[in-house]
Formats: sequence, C-alpha cells, structure tokens
Amino acid sequence: MMRRLAAGAAAAALGVSVLATAAPASADPGHDPDWDGGHTRLSLDVGPEPAWEGRGISIRGKLSVECEQDYIDGFVVVTHADHCKRAGGWKRLAGKSIVILFKADGSRGWEHVETVRTHRDGYFSTRERAWTSGTWRAVFEGAWYLKPTEATDWVKVIRH
Repeated sequence: MMRRLAAGAAAAALGVSVLATAAPASADPGHDPDWDGGHTRLSLDVGPEPAWEGRGISIRGKLSVECEQDYIDGFVVVTHADHCKRAGGWKRLAGKSIVILFKADGSRGWEHVETVRTHRDGYFSTRERAWTSGTWRAVFEGAWYLKPTEATDWVKVIRH
C-alpha cells in the first residue's frame, strides 16, 4: 500500500493523473487484520568455512512455505512443489527471487552481490569469490500472500 501511495504522490508532483484500483479489503493482506499469510522459511549455507582469500565459495539455500492442502490460506496454489501430504507441512517454492547481500566485518552497510531465482525444487545457488571475512545474507522480499524472510551466515576468510 505504501508503494501505491508513494507512486501516486510522485505522479501528482509531476502533474500526471493516476487511476488506482484496489482489491476488496478481505482479499488484501494489508487491510485484513486476521490474514496470516503464507509463512516462509529460508535456509542459507556459505562455504567452505573457513574460506581462502580469493578462492571461490558456494552460496546455497532453500525457500519453503508452510501450506495446507496445496494452498496458502486458500489463495495461492503451491506449484512446482511436492504436494502437501498433511496440513501444516513445509513445501519448496520455485521461481522466486532471492537477493544475496554481503557485509564485511567492520562495515556498516550491506552490499548487493546478486539476485538469483529458486530452482524447481526450491533450492538456489551461486558462486562468488571470498575477499574478506563477513556476513552473507539471503533475502526473500515476499510476494503476493507470501511473507518475507531472510537468513545469514558469517564466514571467516584466511589470507595465504
């Protein structure tokens, strides 16, 4: 909702008219206090640990969602995942964007490294070079009826 307001304010400042449409309040998670959404979980493993300076490291993880009978709250079908055998099971999510960030020890800010997509089995992976010790962070920013989640992993880098 805040993005819609910001976009409308920016358009108004430029003298552009905006036509906004809204979903019914009961279908919009931002307006329904009882809506619980699809709880997501993200795992992250960066290795090897410790890593050698200048050598490659693997960044791997898995995105899952808690679902009931192949649906999240009756709205979103869990596709490209194994079927929910029982209510409340965790199933893998395919085709979702995962943002990979890095913060070197002693640094204040996060540096964007790459954005990857989850594979059909919900896993994602990429390779980078290790230059300094620090924290790696994977972020799923959420999607329609899916809550955001993140995971971190600290890696020590050893100089030759």
